[in-house]
Amino acid sequence: MVKLTIDGKPIEVPDGTTVLRASEHAGIKIPTLCDHPELTPYGGCRLCLVEVEGARTLQPSCTLPVTNNMVVHTDTEKVHSARKFVLTLIFSERNHFCPFCQVSGGDCQLQNAALDEGMTHWPLQPNYQPFAMDASHPNFILDNNRCILCRRCVRACGELVGNFTLGFEERGASSFLVADFGTPLGKSTCISCGNCIQVCPTGALIDRVSAYRGKITQVEHHKTICIACSLGCGIDVLTRDNNLVRIEGDWDAPVNNGILCKLGRFDPMDDQGSRIATPMVRKNGSLKAATWDEALNTIAGHLKPLAGRKTHGIAALASTRLPAEALSLFQQVFGAGLGSEMVTSIEEGQPTAAASTLASELAQPFEGNLSAINDADVIFAIGVNLVDNHQVAGFFVKRAIPNGAKLVVVDPAENPLDLFAELTLKSASDADLLEALCAAVTEAGLAKKALPVAGKAADLAVKAGVSIETLTKVALLMASAQKPVILYGKGITRASALPIKALLKFAEMVGARSAQESRMLSLKGEANSLAAAQYGLDKPFQFQDHQAVYLALGDDKPSQRLIQKLEKAPFLAVQAAYTSQLTAQADVVLPVTVWTEQSGHYLNLEGLLQSSVQAQTASAEIWTNEAVLTALAKCLGTVVNQDWKEQLHQRIAAVAITE
Repeated sequence: MVKLTIDGKPIEVPDGTTVLRASEHAGIKIPTLCDHPELTPYGGCRLCLVEVEGARTLQPSCTLPVTNNMVVHTDTEKVHSARKFVLTLIFSERNHFCPFCQVSGGDCQLQNAALDEGMTHWPLQPNYQPFAMDASHPNFILDNNRCILCRRCVRACGELVGNFTLGFEERGASSFLVADFGTPLGKSTCISCGNCIQVCPTGALIDRVSAYRGKITQVEHHKTICIACSLGCGIDVLTRDNNLVRIEGDWDAPVNNGILCKLGRFDPMDDQGSRIATPMVRKNGSLKAATWDEALNTIAGHLKPLAGRKTHGIAALASTRLPAEALSLFQQVFGAGLGSEMVTSIEEGQPTAAASTLASELAQPFEGNLSAINDADVIFAIGVNLVDNHQVAGFFVKRAIPNGAKLVVVDPAENPLDLFAELTLKSASDADLLEALCAAVTEAGLAKKALPVAGKAADLAVKAGVSIETLTKVALLMASAQKPVILYGKGITRASALPIKALLKFAEMVGARSAQESRMLSLKGEANSLAAAQYGLDKPFQFQDHQAVYLALGDDKPSQRLIQKLEKAPFLAVQAAYTSQLTAQADVVLPVTVWTEQSGHYLNLEGLLQSSVQAQTASAEIWTNEAVLTALAKCLGTVVNQDWKEQLHQRIAAVAITE
């Protein structure tokens, strides 16, 4: 620990801490523009200059490490004079006429810094050249006229996301932000994650949807989680007058540390379709508005006579976007209550069933967590597309590569991660390929755990359809790694039990799993994919002349495969937020809330149980998914309990469950 004094206040902080962070720790504000807590200190704007006793000149606090007995002054005349001079230069350099800027009035850190210094104008005559605006991107706009060259966006794109799309052309005051090599943003390699917008301190990058809809002081903040996938990223949902204004990453969230992808930031802002506003019951061939009592009693009237039937009875499916509370009630109503054997999720356990079965056989969890990626030296990705799905996990992988990590991609098809990979393997059989890798590791004498292999590596390589040369390179790379990480997805889990058992064997041989730790992890599916598996909602769905089907869709979108399977259902009841082909063909439709209108709990891919918070209020005729299932249970005479959390632990999970 290091002891120093800032503005007369004694402070003790860890060695290596910067003066800026030490000041923040002590509650002393130092203005900055180029600095951001999640980015590497840059020292570009010079607004954070402070006076250090013994130093000849003012020092940038964002890059200056503390030393023992250091004495710092942040509130002297010399410091304030320097800040005003820096701000004057910045304001005069570009078109920063605040009344005409979309972030003026509280959202602009440049304007706020000037007002904090008591500035009402700048004494230098503006001397700027106009820049063309780039409005080619569907989600945000680039205005170089508002840019202060802080490079936060460039650093976020590279350091946080690993995409390296943004950069600067020209030099000095003529510098301007570009995508790739001058490509319009909308045609560039930008992946629309929007992290650059969130770190921009001015109006240089603005969100198309949220601009002009409310200042930071005019909106309500709701710290919750994203349910676009099973990562469970922390987000801040901004609303105004019950309208969704913007979604930002929560920098304090344990899973993503503020980073978001397009699915979490922008997609929820798009029009999701027509909301269902009232219960509906089919009468004389068409759906008619009905009361809740009428709709629920109609469903109960069709389901009660079918209770307990082992064949031709009731089939029930639920979305894995539903909260754990709703999934627990769903299982109780249709499994224990009505005795249906076909109670599952619309994912049908494809991302989770094989791993859950293996965990039961091992009688213990066998997976680790995402943090293993941070210090991995080799990352082995098999059966997973981290560019299109679970994108934030893909960001972690991509940003690990410049830090020295090597990537191996195993996928029979072209995978977007191939561009970043050191080595790739294409095989039609993952089980055969993994057995071949195990054999190659054994033959090289590098196995960290001796396990039997199915044959010689050369023969197994032929069987797997890969070259022995590439196979050997991958085997040696993984076996020589000090901290190998294995990420796998539906390409492995939706097949038979053989691939995942072969993967576990390979992980143990190369040291990705041991008695002490596990550095392998499956990416699961939708938000509550793991919770659904814990409740036993992971069976393959087979429509076998069931007389009634109940679908708890929530705000999910039905796949064409599911729609086709349910076309011939004699009676179909759907609880959903939006209209779809399934609600159009349903006999009863029950309107429910969307994710921002409900609260609940979600079990993410690491086994972390997190809570979502209601950010909007639905109309009185729209019920939560839990309220619908509770009311339906009452109509059916089924007794349910609220021990959803306890029920999560009735089955051994692939990953340890924590809160």
